[in-house]
Amino acid sequence: MAGQSSQLTWKVLVMDNVSEEGLRPLRKEPDVELVIGNKMSEDELAASIASFDALIVRSASKATAKVIEAANNLKVIGRAGVGVDNIDLEAATRRGILVINAPEGNTIAATEHTMAMMLALARNVPQSATKLREGVWDKKSFVGVELRGKVLGILGLGRIGSAVAKRAQALEMEVFAYDPYQTKEAADRAAVKLLPLEEVIAQADFITLHLPRTKETYHLLGEKAFSAMKDGVRIINCARGGVIDEEALYQAMVKGKVAGAALDVFEKEPDTGNPLLTLPNFIATPHLGASTKEAQLNVALSVAAEIAAALKGDLVKNTVNIPSLTPQTLAAIKPYLGLAEKLGRFLAQLISGRLNKVEVIYSGELAGLEIAPITTAVVKGLLTPVLQEAVNYVNASVLAKQRGIQITQTTGEETDGYANLITVKTLSDETANSVAGTFFGPNDPRIVSIDGYRIDVVPRGYMLYVPHIDKPRIVGPVSVLIGDHQINIGGMQVGRKTVGGRAIMIIAVDTPAGEETLREIARVDGVLDVKMISL
Repeated sequence: MAGQSSQLTWKVLVMDNVSEEGLRPLRKEPDVELVIGNKMSEDELAASIASFDALIVRSASKATAKVIEAANNLKVIGRAGVGVDNIDLEAATRRGILVINAPEGNTIAATEHTMAMMLALARNVPQSATKLREGVWDKKSFVGVELRGKVLGILGLGRIGSAVAKRAQALEMEVFAYDPYQTKEAADRAAVKLLPLEEVIAQADFITLHLPRTKETYHLLGEKAFSAMKDGVRIINCARGGVIDEEALYQAMVKGKVAGAALDVFEKEPDTGNPLLTLPNFIATPHLGASTKEAQLNVALSVAAEIAAALKGDLVKNTVNIPSLTPQTLAAIKPYLGLAEKLGRFLAQLISGRLNKVEVIYSGELAGLEIAPITTAVVKGLLTPVLQEAVNYVNASVLAKQRGIQITQTTGEETDGYANLITVKTLSDETANSVAGTFFGPNDPRIVSIDGYRIDVVPRGYMLYVPHIDKPRIVGPVSVLIGDHQINIGGMQVGRKTVGGRAIMIIAVDTPAGEETLREIARVDGVLDVKMISL
């Protein structure tokens, strides 16, 4: 991983027209030589990378596996932005190369764009400007509403949601928020009232979304949600496409339930043929939330500073893969990092309510290893499906602490007959859950217990979790329903503690089951619940 080099100068290759001003943190380092690269193909970049210690890219250049394998001296890759889709994280991690990004650089840009959309929506700015350009002076058709005294409902109270709240309060709006992963103390500090989703949308005059797109948030605002809102509500989304059911929004606007909507993001992009664009009370921008000169400068400054720190072996906070570890420690714990993260991800999709406590118990030979990074992997898996910001091995514990989640790690002697066992227990305000995993072989991870039920599940792909009453005519009807929806079953495991009591069924499927499939399974006599798990 990143560390002090024996050479006198670190060479840094900068691609994609990264802001020259943003390279200041590296320019002032006497031991850093910056090389500004021209546009390169994968082959050209692979042929040029061997002598460089660091690489900075935006979105055009791709740090593929081929490039990374050719990077004999590379210690760190910096993405001057948030997404790292153009960097092969697996290849970088395998080579011990740190990958960093700039998750906070666009916070103000996204916040201000949200406020711009809200004000434009309230005062019909785009529509009236268009009319004026068409030669029509029309004041009567564009009577707006004031923000002062209105209730703003914020869905997602992370960095951007909190920044929007601050600005809305300056405009004398009353702010309510929904965020199941935010603490009441944090909301109190922001002077925001934290409420259940149903209460927020029922009281809000304006609703703005600042949530990631996950299985839980997909189409969060749909027909049912719109029907529960005030008449004349206005909707803003500068977060992620897909958290709003666009067809349901269209119908709500046509019927007059929603007075107006402003979207910067769509479920499918680019989207120039969306029916919403035909509505006079709809305004949109082509995903401009982070598109400011300042944001582009800020992400460059952040990445340059982080790369300078990484090259010197200092703390790097915005890493998106494994932090620095000795080769010996990494070799010993590396197999367990992936398993631990999947155990956390599994539980994240199983628990209900707000997560309060996480306990990770290590048994067998694991108890003698460096377990802290494995615990971090569990927390990363727990938080990644539910948080908008990037969760990595450096910030996972910090994000958990900020949300009031208590993390403990202990060692134990009970292995249930396995050489090693990782057991993760969670406590939310609604449920207590647990999952345990081990390795049957060097490359054969397994989930061996779920909520105390013995099971044997390979933690990958898609699976259905179906708690039920242990009786006949459960497995067959559920399997038939899955087949009726053209979903292929790859495997099935059933666990029970007593005959005729509660049991669980884990069904591995090749493709995700939709909401209608889940509803039909839930109606099978004896089925207690059903959840779609994606690993």
